[in-house]
Amino acid sequence: MGTITNLTRMWLTRSRKPFVFTNEFDPQLPFEACENLGLYVHIPFCRSICNFCPYCKVTYSKDLCSRYLDALLKEIHMTGEQTDTKKRVTSLYFGGGSPALAAERLPEIIEAVRQHFIISEGIGVELHPEDVTVPLLQKLKNAGVTKISIGIQSFQKKYQTLLGRRSIDLPAMHGALKAVAFETVSMDFIFALPNQTFADLKTDIDTAFHHGANHIAIYPFIDFTFTASPLKAMKKKEKYRLLNKITGYCLEQGYTRTSIWTFSSEKSARYSSMTRDNFLGFGCSATTLLQEQFKINTFSVEAYCSRIDRRQLPTSLTLRFSLRQRMVYYLFWTAYSTQINETDFERFFRTPLKRMYGFELTLARLLGFIKKEGPLYHMTLKGAFYYHYYENFYTLAYIDKMWGIMRKEAFPSHIEL
Repeated sequence: MGTITNLTRMWLTRSRKPFVFTNEFDPQLPFEACENLGLYVHIPFCRSICNFCPYCKVTYSKDLCSRYLDALLKEIHMTGEQTDTKKRVTSLYFGGGSPALAAERLPEIIEAVRQHFIISEGIGVELHPEDVTVPLLQKLKNAGVTKISIGIQSFQKKYQTLLGRRSIDLPAMHGALKAVAFETVSMDFIFALPNQTFADLKTDIDTAFHHGANHIAIYPFIDFTFTASPLKAMKKKEKYRLLNKITGYCLEQGYTRTSIWTFSSEKSARYSSMTRDNFLGFGCSATTLLQEQFKINTFSVEAYCSRIDRRQLPTSLTLRFSLRQRMVYYLFWTAYSTQINETDFERFFRTPLKRMYGFELTLARLLGFIKKEGPLYHMTLKGAFYYHYYENFYTLAYIDKMWGIMRKEAFPSHIEL
């Protein structure tokens, strides 16, 4: 896996230089001139720890959560106070963990963000199915939340058991969603679980759209080396067939494909914290992507709070991009939306996309991975699968290594990818 990603990186960056992360951190973040800037807030607390989940999380403690939220508010203000005027941003997303465990203080956090930023495209919050109740949904809506994403994983008992999840009270959840309306109600599922079939996933998809969802996300199961999950990932050919069947079925139903793994029943329904040119991340493990650098905060809640208490940003690792490295990062995550706009690329980098990657784009068209319509390069079904396939390599070669180290060390000295 490392060989494939390394060779791809060297080819696309035209350099043997790896992505080098160091433990240096800056007193300020140069985000003022960034366009299409998004915001992300990480709440790492969970009632119990799911063994398949790779994200930064800890078991909920009221006292620790309160201390963490105090630090989080300070971090937001430390960054936001860099500018004299409010910065316009696209969106604000809360992830975790289970942000609902901090529901009493989410309005306070949103208000802190709004003191420094103008949010133009809404606020999203990830929810555990057990948190989808009328009182909590109403509290979120009153605070300005416009989108929710519910981590279902599967409605079926056999997979809930495999994943260590409890059964979902579907009528209760549906009733709450009918009582409190949101612009987007997304439901997340895992595909490529052991012995999972198209019929299994079709049932989950139909159930979601019939019980309050107008958007779904179907993410592939990835067996991270540092998780305790005993499950093994599905073989490539089986996954290929399954992904194509899922995609074909959703398109036949008239759903709009909004990214590699997401579909909506309403064109206005969107939920993605990933497809933004730049973003600021607040909280432990949150990442920040700017024009020339990428930063990731410490994974340690204690270290995070201690750093904030010293009035220092909680950056654990910083990557200073070369121009080609930044282009590769931009293209990789923009392609997640299944299309790349050459006009947007030229606006961002001030150079034509064809000049930088004309050969690769021509090759991709000849291989049937993309089609071109005006300034847009659209991914085909074949291209979408191979993007997904390569993303799996990228995840295991890069993210698995980085997160595995950062789970053990609050501030690693150096990582090369």
